[in-house]
Amino acid sequence: MSDVRILGTGAYVPDRIVSNDEVGAPAGVDDAWITAKTAIRERRWAATHQATSDLATQAARNALDCAGITAAELTVIIVATSTPDRPQPPTAAYVQHNLAATHAAAFDINAVCSGEIFALSAAEGTLARKGGHALIIGADLYSRILNPTDRKTTVLFGDGAGAMILGPATTGPRIRHLTLHTYGEHSDLIQVPAGGSRLPTTTQTLQQDQHYFTMDGRGVRRFVADHLPRLTKEFLHEAGTVPDDIRHFIPHQANGVMLDDLFTQLALPHATMHQTLTTYANTGAASIPLTLDTAHRNNALHPGDLILLAGFGGGMAAGLALIEW
Repeated sequence: MSDVRILGTGAYVPDRIVSNDEVGAPAGVDDAWITAKTAIRERRWAATHQATSDLATQAARNALDCAGITAAELTVIIVATSTPDRPQPPTAAYVQHNLAATHAAAFDINAVCSGEIFALSAAEGTLARKGGHALIIGADLYSRILNPTDRKTTVLFGDGAGAMILGPATTGPRIRHLTLHTYGEHSDLIQVPAGGSRLPTTTQTLQQDQHYFTMDGRGVRRFVADHLPRLTKEFLHEAGTVPDDIRHFIPHQANGVMLDDLFTQLALPHATMHQTLTTYANTGAASIPLTLDTAHRNNALHPGDLILLAGFGGGMAAGLALIEW
């Protein structure tokens, strides 16, 4: 009997390479400072004519090619993003149209940088009810919402998209276990203050730069250190496995220095931590599927390997998934 498996992966990053010196100059920092604080050396930023749906569409096409299916076979398209093309309609509707996926329902999920894990959960549930194939995409274009003078944020982010195709199969990667968490009491750590119903756009909000992405970096680090090791231990116990069994760790690509600290705390003795942030920086909801696709295309993943995906981001939210490749 077949069950839901990962049939293919795909990714896309824009052509434009932005160096640390270029992004750091308006913020008053240089390459050495950015590298020491983040381990990021460059990032990709979208061209002026590109929107989030354009990045998502290209990643989707690459994933469809990898899976060997057509867009007409899709049952659902889910785009995880916190930088949609527009407040409405959903960015997924543009992707559905671009792909001519006429039989697919399409909607967005916003769980910020953990969005791909939330989308994975939603896709599993949809396929359990309706069958067929799911396309899930993490896509973000943060370069449009960064304050170029804020060194706490502008040096961290790049633009990109990553995608997965899920569908029925008897072999191939499968989702062994998955869990989601939200800690709304920490929702002030990461936000774009204005532009919604709480604080609509006005001349004043524009003048006060309240439409830029803001982050309490120290608060986010404390959140990750306080929650992820405990959540991971509980998650692996629920999944019926132990840290020694994990062969690959693919976390949200937030900050290289922070990830090194987290990996040490998790104590996964036989795991390789995969990172793409050195060249792509933090790509938001795209970072986990983009990094998974990179590992896949580099032939780093082997049948039977256990892969731990760990997302965390605004909300604050956290999601963990255990994949048996």
